Amino acid sequence: MEEQVDRLVKKTWGQRTRLRSVQAYKLTILARQIPATTHLEAPSDSSSRHTGFCLIAAFIPLDGYHLTRAQLSALPDPSTAHARRGAAFTFDASAYLSLVKQLRAPICPESKTIYAPSFDHAVKDPVADDIPVAPTVRVCVFEGNYVALNKDEWAEAAALMDEIWWVEVDEKVARERLVRRHVKAGIAKDAQEAGKRADENDLVNGKEISEGRVDMVQEWIHSREDDAWKPEAQD
Repeated sequence: MEEQVDRLVKKTWGQRTRLRSVQAYKLTILARQIPATTHLEAPSDSSSRHTGFCLIAAFIPLDGYHLTRAQLSALPDPSTAHARRGAAFTFDASAYLSLVKQLRAPICPESKTIYAPSFDHAVKDPVADDIPVAPTVRVCVFEGNYVALNKDEWAEAAALMDEIWWVEVDEKVARERLVRRHVKAGIAKDAQEAGKRADENDLVNGKEISEGRVDMVQEWIHSREDDAWKPEAQD
């Protein structure tokens, strides 16, 4: 994975450097399932010099746009909504599109920090205004299953991006990862229950995403098992 990530970081930094003279411009990137531990840093051979530190990149996961459990309960079929949590209809696509439009607006001296929601896995609900995107930010990376879905607000948001990166993973590998994650997060009590959820929800969603993907994908990333890129190795 290191080689793929390093190439993408250098590519992004190069694009940001070319746009440096356009002070009111943000480079926006969509990435389906990019590791949350990926960092954008200036390559070691970068010629840029900074007199002070400021944030130039923001990472915005789609998790913050999950409908809350209370909102799911208020839907016409709450039982199905809770069982299918993670499907496209259980996200607030309109709020996500609104954020993307805000971040695409030109930067000016009066620009203020924009906030995006995060997701608290302990309480299993989003946290509003938890991810700050300062006016100094010039690269925004959005990550999530539906950021490249060619449907309704998702497609409109995707059309506003400079780049779309697709992370490809074998279905068997994806299922194994889902089972481990569901058990670890307490979503399922054991591997059998986690496998059932993966088969009836997550992999169904994955098929919708793959078959309904937008056409303008610039980067295809192959997800591989790499111990150096496991979350515990990033601490």
